[in-house]
This record gives sequence, C-alpha cells and structure tokens, in this order.
Amino acid sequence: MEKLDIRNKADIDTSLPLISIIGRPNAGKSTLFNRLIGKRRAITDPTPGVTRDPIPERWLLGNNAVTLVDSGGVKLDKEGIDHAVTDKSLSLLGQSDAIVFLMDCNEVTAEDMMLVEALRPYSDKVVLTVNKVDDPKREDLVWNFFSYGYQRVVGISAAHGTGIEELEDSLLGILDLERTEEIPEEPETIKLAILGKPNTGKSTLMNLLTGRDISIVSPIAGTTRDVMRGTFIYKGTEYTVLDTAGIRRKTKVEEDVEYYSVNRAIKTIDDADVVLLMVDITEGITEQDKKIADLIVRRGKGVLLVLNKMDLLSGIPNEIEAIKDRVRFLFPVLSFAPLMPISALKGIDIGKLLDMVWSVWKQLNKRIDTSVLNTALKSWTKDNEPPRGAAGHYKVLYGTQVSAHPVRFLFFVNRVHSFPESYISYLKNMIRKDFGFSNVPVEISLRERRRNPSLNENGPSKTEQRIQSVMKASQERGKKKAKGTSRKPGGKARTGKARERAETIVRNAGQKKGRK
Repeated sequence: MEKLDIRNKADIDTSLPLISIIGRPNAGKSTLFNRLIGKRRAITDPTPGVTRDPIPERWLLGNNAVTLVDSGGVKLDKEGIDHAVTDKSLSLLGQSDAIVFLMDCNEVTAEDMMLVEALRPYSDKVVLTVNKVDDPKREDLVWNFFSYGYQRVVGISAAHGTGIEELEDSLLGILDLERTEEIPEEPETIKLAILGKPNTGKSTLMNLLTGRDISIVSPIAGTTRDVMRGTFIYKGTEYTVLDTAGIRRKTKVEEDVEYYSVNRAIKTIDDADVVLLMVDITEGITEQDKKIADLIVRRGKGVLLVLNKMDLLSGIPNEIEAIKDRVRFLFPVLSFAPLMPISALKGIDIGKLLDMVWSVWKQLNKRIDTSVLNTALKSWTKDNEPPRGAAGHYKVLYGTQVSAHPVRFLFFVNRVHSFPESYISYLKNMIRKDFGFSNVPVEISLRERRRNPSLNENGPSKTEQRIQSVMKASQERGKKKAKGTSRKPGGKARTGKARERAETIVRNAGQKKGRK
C-alpha cells in the first residue's frame, strides 16, 4: 500500500462536544436525530434496524456547535450484520460527552433493560429520553422511568417536536454550555461523494481515506443505507467524504428502505463538490452507471470515473489502456472526466486520485474575466465562423461567465432559433482548451440580443412617417365616399391593403427622386 500524505480525523468529529443517541431498534432515534438537526439526514421507517452505521452531523445546540450521532439499534438476538451494528453503537458510549438514551413510553423490552445496565457507568452524562409521549394521557407514563435510577429523565415526542427544548436544556447542562445569539461559522471543506453500483468498493475506499471503519463493509449488496460521512486532511486541505448506498436498477429495489436509500444517494450529488463514480474494473460500465453520470453532469458537478479493483487484472501489457479506451467509447457523456484506475483494497494510486480531485475542484471554482473571454471569442469566431442558416449567418456577439461551480457561460447571439449544436460544442471545447476547464462539465446558454429600446426614442423613421401620412390622406378621402368602412366585414384586410398601397407610393416616389 502506498504511503499517503493523509492526516486522518476521527470518523466522528471529536474536536466538538459529542452527543450520541442510543437505543433499541424502532425507538425513534432517527426521527429524533432528524428533528434536532432540522433536516431528513437519517432514513426513518417502521422496519426495525433501518439505521446500520453511525450517522454524525454538525448540530447547533443553543447555537453551540456540537457533533450529534444517530446510532444503529442495539439488539440482543443478533443475526448476520446485527453484530457489527450493535458493536458500533456501543463503541460510542466511551467517546460521547453526552448520551441521549431513547426509550419508548409504550413498552420496555429486554434490549432496553440490557441498555439500562450498560449505560450505568456513564450515568452522569445520560439523559433518559422517553419517546412517543404524543398526547397528555401518556405524560404520566414518564414517571415510571425514574425507577431506573437515572438523574435526568425527559418525556418527548420526536415526531411532533414536544419536549425538545427541555431535552436541549438537559444536554446544555451536561456539557456546561449556555444558549448564545452568535452563530458559529461552518469550516470550509471539499465535499467528496462516492457513488456507484453496490459492491464496487465504495465503503472500502471510504474507510481507507478516513482511516476508520466508518462504513460497515460486507459482501451483502445494500449494506450501506444512509449517507455516511467522514473527514480527512490531504496535503493541507480538509475533505468531507460521503459514502452512499449503491444505486441499483429500479427493478432490483424491492425494499421501501432501499428505495429511500437510493433517493438519498442521488440527493448527495447536490451536496457534493466532486463525485467519485466507482466502477468495478472487472465488470465494466453498465447502463446504470451511465444514468448516474448523466445526473452528475446535469447538476454541473466535478466527476472522476474511478476504475476500482485494478489489483484483480491479469497483468497483460496495455490491459488498463485498452479498458480506458473501451470506457471512453461506451461513456461519451463523461468524455471530459478523468479516468482513475485504483485498488481501494490494496491502496494503489490513491494519491493520484486525490491529486486529481484537487485539480478538478480548482477548475470548478475558476472564473474568467468577461473582457478576457470576449477577446478569445473574437479569435475563435475568426478561426471558425458560425455556419449559415436559412435566414443568413449566425453570429456570436459576446459572452460572459455567469457562475462557477457549476461552470456556466452565457453567449448573446443574433438568432437563438435552430442555433447549431455543433457550434455550441466547438465553443465548449475552446473554453476547455484555452481556459483550463478540461476536466469539468461546462454549460453554455444562448440568449438573443435585443435591440436597445432607446433606438426608438426619436419616434418612427422618415420612411415610416411618409407611409403613415399617405395612409392618413387615403383614409380622409375614403371617409368622404363611405363612412365606417373599417367597421364593416373585411375592414382589417382593407387596412392591410391600404398600407401596401402606401408603401408602394412612397417607394415609387423615392425612386423618382433618385432618378432626378
């Protein structure tokens, strides 16, 4: 494994006070977590055991920055992956500065009682939080939970938001914090999302970068459900890396929970700066990969096509180059994206991958001065003029960069209708070539230049004035012969013919004047 200049930060940011939500499956932990952070970060579903990995999130507790963690449900009867989920949840107890021990007011199970005893050594930092107190009749049930010997007991409804302020006050007391009016700034970080089909090595790469087992790694497709976050520092730059559920074809998505996982993964594209689209190099590109790529490009995100598991190749000379050529041929939508063969398992070429991520991020945030762009535009249109259409030559008059990240340009043209797509592609290629946007999506919008309204401030032209004068004189003569002509059927047609006659008279008069 190559030696990387990576300084791993804790899988959960312990530089801030750490608050963990602990409880058995289906006690309402994820509902409470989403309520506190003010957004749907964790998946909530009546199916027990939906949350598997710990989910950390920066949370403002009374405007004090803390790290809040939603944990997987702790089970007594463990099957399959339940062992890893339970072990990860219990490992949070020693790290936490405060613990929200969530129980359901309606029933107490053997798993609850196991947690009651497991949390006793940490009782000075525990808030026993009784959930689902959804109506006044259930408030008396909360008194029963004082019998477990914990100093702080709070009744809440995570679904309806009642009792949340009292819970926050208890947490502030444990952490010795006070509510404040000043909101702290969020630190700048490059957000890196890992997307792809199941079992392409996303979680393996995530764990390698962060130096922690943040994501549970398993050969079972669909192990990762929520979007997992971790942080690391590479060559002085901080990265937040997001590991997502594998995106499968809709026909393969059978569980409702996995349906929400897939949608959450797609939303992660919006949250990311750069996306690593993971492909199993031994399987190649699939139609599903192409659909994911199209989503990334449409949102203007930076993207690297990561060809993982290169350690499994046969070692035939030029094998990787042949694979790259085939991918380029099958994947035209990502013709600009870097191809990065790696082995997440063996740690091969991870440094090259991160260097390219930095390069792509810099390109995404680059801005070109309008005067520089238009100087280059003159040169481009001189070397390769826009083609001619039915109504004459198309012209690109001037342009400007309207945004970075995503990279978008606006060009003003003489006619938008049927403007050649081939020339738009030419402009994109020149922008990439001359301004260093070689590895990011570039979007071009066209707008038709409108004439300045001030050009008409002096009124109609002299020719138009003559036409109007001739038409007026003709109307006056017509009134003497028959009043109300314009109101009769066919009056509008007569007006049109009157204008044609007036235009002919003015034109003939001009020609006679020219001959003299």
